[in-house]
Amino acid sequence: MGSIEIRALAQAPSTQALLADLLIETVAAGGSVSFMHPLSQEAAGAFWAKSLVAAARGERAVLGAWDGEVLVGTVTLLLDCPPNQPHRAEIAKLMTRVEHRGKGVATRLMRAAEILAAEQGRTLLVLDTATEEGASHLYERLGFTLAGEIPDYALKPHGGLTGTLIYWKRIGASPG
Repeated sequence: MGSIEIRALAQAPSTQALLADLLIETVAAGGSVSFMHPLSQEAAGAFWAKSLVAAARGERAVLGAWDGEVLVGTVTLLLDCPPNQPHRAEIAKLMTRVEHRGKGVATRLMRAAEILAAEQGRTLLVLDTATEEGASHLYERLGFTLAGEIPDYALKPHGGLTGTLIYWKRIGASPG
């Protein structure tokens, strides 16, 4: 693996296709990212088209991790919060290609998302992850605090229910 570069992704058919492939691979490998297996190219592409349009409006940021010309991971920072929550952002859709897992890609993506959130004036990050086979160890290693668990929250991509773990982390300046 070469040097990983993290950068914001913009709306482009080629980017949308790469993100769709990553989403399909993640779901096929059991990743609990809101979709069921098998996931069609059309459904994955439509999700990312909508996400990239929202990013262009400033409602979210979609970050990509690149190993040369290969998109090896992504994370989304949701910024479009209600008026009483301008200090908060949410981490969503953290995904790493199967062959790049365990090599620090997710950590790099999470750190970049945290920096971006702080630059946007956010002081609180929240996220959730599946109880079974989720990334709780990663989030705890990165300083996130477990708020609690909701049982039977969602279906796993290949069927059966899993709970979700809710995490939070204070970042940037003190809340005003």
